[in-house]
Amino acid sequence: MAITAPVTGDTRLIYGCMALGGSWEPGPYRAEDIDEAEAVIEAALDSGITMFDHADIYRHGKAEGVFGEVLARTPGLRERITLQTKCGIRLADGDRPGIYDLRGASILRRVEESLTRLRTDVIDVLLLHRPDPLADPADIAEALASLHRQGLVRQFGVSNMNAAQCAHLQRHLDLPLVANQLEMSLHRRDWLEDGVLVNTPAAAAVGFPAGTVEYCTANAVRLQAYGALAQGRFTGRESSVGEHATAEHLRALAKAKETTPETILLWWLQRHPARIAPVIGTGRPERIRACRDAALRAPDLSHEEWYSLWLTARGGPLP
Repeated sequence: MAITAPVTGDTRLIYGCMALGGSWEPGPYRAEDIDEAEAVIEAALDSGITMFDHADIYRHGKAEGVFGEVLARTPGLRERITLQTKCGIRLADGDRPGIYDLRGASILRRVEESLTRLRTDVIDVLLLHRPDPLADPADIAEALASLHRQGLVRQFGVSNMNAAQCAHLQRHLDLPLVANQLEMSLHRRDWLEDGVLVNTPAAAAVGFPAGTVEYCTANAVRLQAYGALAQGRFTGRESSVGEHATAEHLRALAKAKETTPETILLWWLQRHPARIAPVIGTGRPERIRACRDAALRAPDLSHEEWYSLWLTARGGPLP
Protein backbone atom coordinates (compact mmCIF):
# COMPACT_ATOMS: atom_id res chain seq x y z
CA MET A 1 0.00 0.00 0.00
CA ALA A 2 1.56 3.32 -1.02
CA ILE A 3 1.31 6.21 1.40
CA THR A 4 0.91 9.56 -0.31
CA ALA A 5 -0.14 12.73 1.48
CA PRO A 6 1.06 16.31 1.58
CA VAL A 7 3.06 17.56 4.51
CA THR A 8 1.20 20.42 6.17
CA GLY A 9 3.74 21.27 8.83
CA ASP A 10 0.76 21.84 11.13
CA THR A 11 0.91 20.44 14.66
CA ARG A 12 -2.74 21.25 15.25
CA LEU A 13 -3.39 17.52 15.76
CA ILE A 14 -1.10 14.63 16.78
CA TYR A 15 -1.54 10.91 16.24
CA GLY A 16 -0.70 8.83 19.33
CA CYS A 17 0.79 5.47 18.36
CA MET A 18 -0.04 3.46 21.50
CA ALA A 19 -2.55 1.32 19.58
CA LEU A 20 0.07 0.05 17.12
CA GLY A 21 2.10 -3.13 17.40
CA GLY A 22 -0.43 -5.81 18.32
CA SER A 23 -0.85 -7.12 21.87
CA TRP A 24 0.62 -5.74 25.09
CA GLU A 25 2.36 -9.05 25.72
CA PRO A 26 6.15 -8.97 25.35
CA GLY A 27 7.49 -10.63 22.24
CA PRO A 28 7.82 -10.04 18.49
CA TYR A 29 5.27 -8.25 16.38
CA ARG A 30 3.57 -9.97 13.45
CA ALA A 31 3.52 -9.13 9.74
CA GLU A 32 -0.15 -8.18 10.04
CA ASP A 33 0.75 -5.71 12.81
CA ILE A 34 2.98 -3.88 10.32
CA ASP A 35 0.19 -3.81 7.73
CA GLU A 36 -2.26 -2.46 10.31
CA ALA A 37 0.23 0.24 11.32
CA GLU A 38 0.66 1.21 7.66
CA ALA A 39 -3.11 1.58 7.24
CA VAL A 40 -3.31 3.76 10.35
CA ILE A 41 -0.41 5.97 9.26
CA GLU A 42 -1.99 6.37 5.83
CA ALA A 43 -5.30 7.40 7.41
CA ALA A 44 -3.51 9.95 9.59
CA LEU A 45 -1.63 11.45 6.65
CA ASP A 46 -4.82 11.52 4.56
CA SER A 47 -6.38 13.49 7.43
CA GLY A 48 -3.64 16.12 7.50
CA ILE A 49 -1.78 14.71 10.53
CA THR A 50 2.01 14.69 10.19
CA MET A 51 3.12 14.44 13.84
CA PHE A 52 3.30 10.99 15.43
CA ASP A 53 3.68 10.42 19.17
CA HIS A 54 5.35 7.30 20.60
CA ALA A 55 6.73 6.01 23.89
CA ASP A 56 9.36 3.35 24.35
CA ILE A 57 6.96 1.31 26.52
CA TYR A 58 4.02 1.19 24.08
CA ARG A 59 3.30 -2.50 23.44
CA HIS A 60 6.71 -3.25 25.00
CA GLY A 61 8.45 -1.41 22.16
CA LYS A 62 6.42 -3.03 19.41
CA ALA A 63 4.62 0.23 18.54
CA GLU A 64 7.94 1.85 17.66
CA GLY A 65 9.04 -1.34 15.94
CA VAL A 66 6.15 -1.59 13.50
CA PHE A 67 6.35 2.15 12.83
CA GLY A 68 10.02 1.71 11.94
CA GLU A 69 9.07 -1.09 9.57
CA VAL A 70 6.63 1.22 7.78
CA LEU A 71 9.30 3.93 7.53
CA ALA A 72 11.72 1.39 6.05
CA ARG A 73 9.25 0.25 3.39
CA THR A 74 8.12 3.79 2.46
CA PRO A 75 10.99 5.88 1.02
CA GLY A 76 10.72 9.60 1.78
CA LEU A 77 8.14 9.21 4.54
CA ARG A 78 10.50 10.10 7.38
CA GLU A 79 11.26 13.50 5.86
CA ARG A 80 7.55 14.34 5.72
CA ILE A 81 6.64 13.68 9.35
CA THR A 82 7.54 14.76 12.87
CA LEU A 83 8.50 11.93 15.24
CA GLN A 84 8.03 12.29 18.98
CA THR A 85 8.73 9.63 21.59
CA LYS A 86 8.91 9.36 25.36
CA CYS A 87 11.09 7.62 27.92
CA GLY A 88 11.22 7.37 31.70
CA ILE A 89 8.85 4.51 32.57
CA ARG A 90 10.11 0.97 33.10
CA LEU A 91 7.37 -1.62 32.87
CA ALA A 92 6.99 -4.40 35.43
CA ASP A 93 9.25 -7.36 34.73
CA GLY A 94 8.65 -10.60 36.60
CA ASP A 95 8.74 -9.88 40.34
CA ARG A 96 9.98 -6.32 39.78
CA PRO A 97 7.16 -3.75 39.74
CA GLY A 98 6.99 -0.92 37.25
CA ILE A 99 9.07 2.11 38.21
CA TYR A 100 10.10 5.52 36.85
CA ASP A 101 13.70 6.03 35.74
CA LEU A 102 15.03 9.37 34.54
CA ARG A 103 18.68 8.77 35.33
CA GLY A 104 20.86 10.25 32.62
CA ALA A 105 22.39 6.91 31.62
CA SER A 106 18.93 5.37 31.37
CA ILE A 107 17.68 8.21 29.15
CA LEU A 108 20.64 7.75 26.80
CA ARG A 109 20.08 4.01 26.59
CA ARG A 110 16.34 4.29 26.00
CA VAL A 111 16.81 6.85 23.24
CA GLU A 112 19.34 4.61 21.51
CA GLU A 113 16.84 1.74 21.64
CA SER A 114 14.02 3.93 20.29
CA LEU A 115 16.19 5.14 17.40
CA THR A 116 16.94 1.52 16.50
CA ARG A 117 13.30 0.44 16.63
CA LEU A 118 12.09 3.50 14.72
CA ARG A 119 14.83 3.06 12.10
CA THR A 120 15.69 6.73 12.13
CA ASP A 121 18.78 8.80 12.84
CA VAL A 122 17.01 11.48 14.83
CA ILE A 123 14.02 11.97 17.11
CA ASP A 124 12.35 15.32 16.57
CA VAL A 125 10.92 15.66 20.08
CA LEU A 126 11.77 13.60 23.19
CA LEU A 127 9.40 13.80 26.17
CA LEU A 128 10.24 12.69 29.71
CA HIS A 129 7.25 10.45 30.33
CA ARG A 130 6.64 10.90 34.08
CA PRO A 131 8.45 12.60 36.96
CA ASP A 132 11.04 10.44 38.73
CA PRO A 133 11.34 11.53 42.40
CA LEU A 134 14.93 10.23 42.51
CA ALA A 135 16.04 12.03 39.38
CA ASP A 136 18.79 14.66 39.54
CA PRO A 137 17.85 17.50 37.17
CA ALA A 138 21.52 18.27 36.50
CA ASP A 139 22.04 14.64 35.46
CA ILE A 140 18.98 14.81 33.20
CA ALA A 141 20.22 18.07 31.68
CA GLU A 142 23.63 16.57 30.92
CA ALA A 143 22.01 13.61 29.14
CA LEU A 144 19.68 15.82 27.10
CA ALA A 145 22.52 18.16 26.14
CA SER A 146 24.55 15.17 24.97
CA LEU A 147 21.68 13.87 22.82
CA HIS A 148 21.26 17.30 21.26
CA ARG A 149 24.99 17.78 20.60
CA GLN A 150 25.13 14.41 18.85
CA GLY A 151 22.18 15.36 16.65
CA LEU A 152 20.08 12.47 18.00
CA VAL A 153 17.24 14.61 19.41
CA ARG A 154 16.16 18.02 18.17
CA GLN A 155 13.83 19.22 20.95
CA PHE A 156 12.72 18.20 24.42
CA GLY A 157 9.60 18.28 26.53
CA VAL A 158 7.85 16.54 29.41
CA SER A 159 4.66 14.64 30.13
CA ASN A 160 2.51 14.56 33.26
CA MET A 161 4.48 17.31 35.00
CA ASN A 162 3.20 20.32 36.90
CA ALA A 163 4.40 23.91 36.64
CA ALA A 164 6.88 23.65 39.51
CA GLN A 165 8.44 20.49 38.09
CA CYS A 166 8.75 22.08 34.65
CA ALA A 167 10.35 25.21 36.10
CA HIS A 168 12.74 23.20 38.30
CA LEU A 169 13.95 21.17 35.34
CA GLN A 170 14.15 24.16 33.01
CA ARG A 171 16.54 25.95 35.39
CA HIS A 172 19.12 23.25 34.61
CA LEU A 173 18.56 23.19 30.85
CA ASP A 174 20.06 25.45 28.20
CA LEU A 175 17.47 24.23 25.70
CA PRO A 176 13.81 25.18 26.22
CA LEU A 177 11.15 22.62 27.05
CA VAL A 178 8.74 22.78 24.11
CA ALA A 179 5.86 20.53 25.20
CA ASN A 180 3.98 19.12 28.18
CA GLN A 181 1.63 16.22 27.47
CA LEU A 182 -1.29 15.91 29.92
CA GLU A 183 -4.62 14.11 29.92
CA MET A 184 -7.17 16.73 28.83
CA SER A 185 -10.61 16.34 27.28
CA LEU A 186 -14.25 17.32 27.63
CA HIS A 187 -14.48 14.39 30.06
CA ARG A 188 -11.19 14.99 31.92
CA ARG A 189 -11.76 18.65 32.77
CA ASP A 190 -9.81 19.11 36.02
CA TRP A 191 -7.25 21.29 34.18
CA LEU A 192 -10.11 23.66 33.36
CA GLU A 193 -12.17 23.36 36.53
CA ASP A 194 -9.11 24.29 38.60
CA GLY A 195 -9.14 27.75 37.08
CA VAL A 196 -12.76 28.61 37.93
CA LEU A 197 -13.19 26.91 41.29
CA VAL A 198 -10.73 29.19 43.07
CA ASN A 199 -12.18 30.36 46.40
CA THR A 200 -14.96 27.77 46.37
CA PRO A 201 -15.43 24.69 48.59
CA ALA A 202 -15.28 22.48 45.49
CA ALA A 203 -11.70 23.52 44.71
CA ALA A 204 -10.13 21.00 47.09
CA ALA A 205 -11.70 18.08 45.23
CA VAL A 206 -10.20 18.98 41.84
CA GLY A 207 -6.60 18.08 42.52
CA PHE A 208 -5.10 19.51 39.32
CA PRO A 209 -1.86 21.42 40.05
CA ALA A 210 -2.73 25.10 39.99
CA GLY A 211 -0.86 27.27 37.52
CA THR A 212 0.31 24.50 35.21
CA VAL A 213 -1.69 25.63 32.17
CA GLU A 214 -0.67 29.24 32.80
CA TYR A 215 3.02 28.35 33.22
CA CYS A 216 3.08 26.40 29.98
CA THR A 217 1.28 29.15 28.07
CA ALA A 218 3.55 31.88 29.43
CA ASN A 219 6.73 29.92 28.65
CA ALA A 220 5.83 28.64 25.16
CA VAL A 221 5.53 25.05 26.41
CA ARG A 222 2.96 23.60 24.02
CA LEU A 223 0.24 21.65 25.80
CA GLN A 224 -0.50 18.28 24.18
CA ALA A 225 -3.75 16.61 25.27
CA TYR A 226 -3.77 12.83 25.41
CA GLY A 227 -7.12 11.08 25.84
CA ALA A 228 -8.57 13.92 23.78
CA LEU A 229 -11.44 11.83 22.40
CA ALA A 230 -12.40 10.78 25.96
CA GLN A 231 -12.16 7.07 25.12
CA GLY A 232 -15.30 7.36 23.02
CA ARG A 233 -17.53 8.41 25.94
CA PHE A 234 -19.35 10.99 23.81
CA THR A 235 -19.05 9.35 20.39
CA GLY A 236 -20.65 5.94 20.71
CA ARG A 237 -19.71 4.61 24.15
CA GLU A 238 -21.95 6.73 26.35
CA SER A 239 -22.69 5.01 29.67
CA SER A 240 -24.57 7.65 31.69
CA VAL A 241 -27.32 10.21 31.31
CA GLY A 242 -24.74 13.00 31.39
CA GLU A 243 -22.62 11.43 28.69
CA HIS A 244 -25.70 10.84 26.54
CA ALA A 245 -26.74 14.51 26.85
CA THR A 246 -23.23 15.64 25.89
CA ALA A 247 -23.19 13.23 22.94
CA GLU A 248 -26.53 14.61 21.71
CA HIS A 249 -25.18 18.15 21.95
CA LEU A 250 -22.02 17.18 20.05
CA ARG A 251 -24.08 15.58 17.29
CA ALA A 252 -26.28 18.67 16.96
CA LEU A 253 -23.28 20.98 16.68
CA ALA A 254 -21.56 18.64 14.23
CA LYS A 255 -24.63 18.56 12.00
CA ALA A 256 -24.93 22.35 12.06
CA LYS A 257 -21.27 22.78 11.13
CA GLU A 258 -21.18 19.92 8.61
CA THR A 259 -18.50 17.99 10.42
CA THR A 260 -18.22 15.07 12.88
CA PRO A 261 -18.74 14.81 16.65
CA GLU A 262 -15.08 13.81 16.97
CA THR A 263 -14.07 17.07 15.34
CA ILE A 264 -16.27 19.09 17.69
CA LEU A 265 -14.64 17.35 20.67
CA LEU A 266 -11.20 18.27 19.39
CA TRP A 267 -12.20 21.79 18.43
CA TRP A 268 -13.35 22.29 22.02
CA LEU A 269 -9.76 21.72 23.18
CA GLN A 270 -8.19 23.64 20.31
CA ARG A 271 -10.42 26.66 20.94
CA HIS A 272 -8.68 27.26 24.30
CA PRO A 273 -6.14 30.13 24.13
CA ALA A 274 -3.35 27.80 25.32
CA ARG A 275 -3.28 26.40 21.75
CA ILE A 276 -3.75 22.83 22.96
CA ALA A 277 -2.70 20.15 20.47
CA PRO A 278 -4.93 17.07 20.92
CA VAL A 279 -3.41 13.61 20.66
CA ILE A 280 -5.75 11.02 19.15
CA GLY A 281 -4.94 7.40 19.92
CA THR A 282 -7.55 5.32 18.13
CA GLY A 283 -6.34 2.40 16.05
CA ARG A 284 -9.33 2.57 13.69
CA PRO A 285 -8.60 4.34 10.38
CA GLU A 286 -12.23 5.42 9.95
CA ARG A 287 -12.21 7.15 13.33
CA ILE A 288 -8.93 8.90 12.49
CA ARG A 289 -10.56 10.23 9.31
CA ALA A 290 -13.49 11.47 11.41
CA CYS A 291 -10.99 13.87 13.03
CA ARG A 292 -9.82 15.32 9.70
CA ASP A 293 -11.46 18.73 10.11
CA ALA A 294 -9.68 19.23 13.44
CA ALA A 295 -6.36 18.96 11.59
CA LEU A 296 -7.29 21.01 8.54
CA ARG A 297 -9.76 23.64 9.77
CA ALA A 298 -9.56 26.28 12.47
CA PRO A 299 -11.88 25.58 15.43
CA ASP A 300 -15.36 26.73 14.46
CA LEU A 301 -16.91 27.20 17.89
CA SER A 302 -18.28 30.46 19.20
CA HIS A 303 -17.73 31.62 22.78
CA GLU A 304 -21.25 30.55 23.66
CA GLU A 305 -20.98 27.17 21.91
CA TRP A 306 -17.74 26.39 23.72
CA TYR A 307 -19.34 27.16 27.08
CA SER A 308 -22.46 25.20 26.23
CA LEU A 309 -20.37 22.06 25.72
CA TRP A 310 -18.55 22.58 29.00
CA LEU A 311 -21.74 23.19 30.96
CA THR A 312 -23.46 20.17 29.44
CA ALA A 313 -20.51 17.91 30.24
CA ARG A 314 -20.13 19.19 33.81
CA GLY A 315 -23.83 18.75 34.43
CA GLY A 316 -24.36 21.97 36.34
CA PRO A 317 -23.82 25.72 36.35
CA LEU A 318 -20.54 27.50 36.96
CA PRO A 319 -19.89 28.86 40.47
